[in-house]
Formats: sequence, structure tokens, C-alpha cells
Amino acid sequence: MPVIPIQSLSHPGVEVFASLTEAQLRNRLDPAKGIFIAESPKVIDVALSAGYEPLALLCEQRHITGDAAGIINRCGDIPVYTGSRQLLASLTGYTLTRGVLCAMRRTEPATVEQVCHDAQRVAVIHGVVDSTNVGAIFRSAAALGVDAVLVTRDSCDPLGRRAIRVSMGTVFLVPWAWLNEPIDSLHQLGFTTIALALTDDSVSLDNPQLPLIQRLAIVVGTEGDGLPHDTIARADIVCRIPMAHHVDSLNAAAASAVAFWQLRPR
Repeated sequence: MPVIPIQSLSHPGVEVFASLTEAQLRNRLDPAKGIFIAESPKVIDVALSAGYEPLALLCEQRHITGDAAGIINRCGDIPVYTGSRQLLASLTGYTLTRGVLCAMRRTEPATVEQVCHDAQRVAVIHGVVDSTNVGAIFRSAAALGVDAVLVTRDSCDPLGRRAIRVSMGTVFLVPWAWLNEPIDSLHQLGFTTIALALTDDSVSLDNPQLPLIQRLAIVVGTEGDGLPHDTIARADIVCRIPMAHHVDSLNAAAASAVAFWQLRPR
């Protein structure tokens, strides 16, 4: 466990934390070599338990024998970069991490068929571009018994730094995959698709027949415009959440949590 004091964020090896963009970390040309950043001992611990490979740690000196001690012991012989609080605080969001960042290797992407194999309830994140909402949807999915998450390519990356932080590491607990085909492709896997949308023919989420459907894919749309008309047309059922006080909708994260709970298998 080599501890490497740094005086600048331009120190060799620290660029993964300080200067590479999310796209550069993701390395779309070769996903097997992609990297993501996990923040806080709790989230890093979840990622390690899920089998993700640590590459380097960055923390304040005082955390080596404090908050980061257990993580350092679990990570083995990887570089541990340390610097002053003032230096490390110049990293966006660093002060929210309880002093520990870990660069980790991405795993080989799973397929839709793999993550859906034994699933009864699947969430489909469709065009959600706010990483906070994506992280919150994953957290709700994990807490409320959703078996897998599918993410359309026009959504933000679940392994983006903020999405991971907001999810509290649940992106490492719920199997997920990129969905490259329209939602009606899920029929081949035995799923009935439910689109959360406000349409004239939408049914209420509290319809007692909905939870009785054996395999459901719950499709949540983007924050501003909701689901595209084509996606709604492809859905088997269009569903709305009953509202009071003339409120017409909830944001993507809140709506998904309500739907996951109400549509859980009975």
C-alpha cells in the first residue's frame, strides 16, 4: 500500500481524479478499460463487495488511519494519494465525500437478457439526463424490490460520479444494462410494458389488476418532456399516478419510487 503525498493535482497518476472528463473515464471505444470514481467509504465498500476492481485511492492524510483505513486494507497494493484539505477541496464535490475517492475499473457490460433472466419487475430509465435522478431511481429500485434496471442510450451514465453518489452505491447492487432497442423488444422476454405518462387513455396506477401481472417493465421518462410519443405508443399500458391539488406530475425520481412500490408483485 504505497502512500504518495502530492502537492498538486497535476501529480502523475492523479489525473483520473482531477482532470479526466466523465466521457474520458468511460472510454466508450473500449468499455472494458473504462474507469469510474466512487466516493465515500460506504459507497466504495459496496463497490468492492460487488466485485469491482480498485485502481487508486485519493484521501486526506488524516483519513488514512481514520475513515479510509478499512477501505485501504480491502484494496490491497494500490497507490494511495494524499494531500492537504485545501488542495483536495478544489476537486468538485470532494468535501461531500468524507475524504475518500476511489478510481475503479468498470466490468464487462451486462446484456438485457442477462439482467432480465429471472426478473419479475424491471425499471426502464428512458432519456433521463439528470444524474441525480438516475441515482435516485436506482436507490428506489434497490429499496423497493425492482430486480433489474435498463437504461436507454440517451440517458446519463449510471456509473457517473454524481449518479453513484446519489444512489448510495445501489448502482452496484441492482443488475443493469443498456437498452438499445425500443421498449416493445421486451415482449420477447415475456414482459408487459407500463409507461408512466399523462394521456387521455391512461389507467390509474392504483388499478388492482396491475400488480397481478407476472412480469412488468416500468418505463420512466425524462424530467422535462416525459416519454416520447413513439415510446408511449409502443407500451402495452399507459399509467398515471393519481394526484391532488391540481398537481399534474412528479419528477422522474419521485414518480418511479411511487410506481415501484405500487406495482410490486403481490
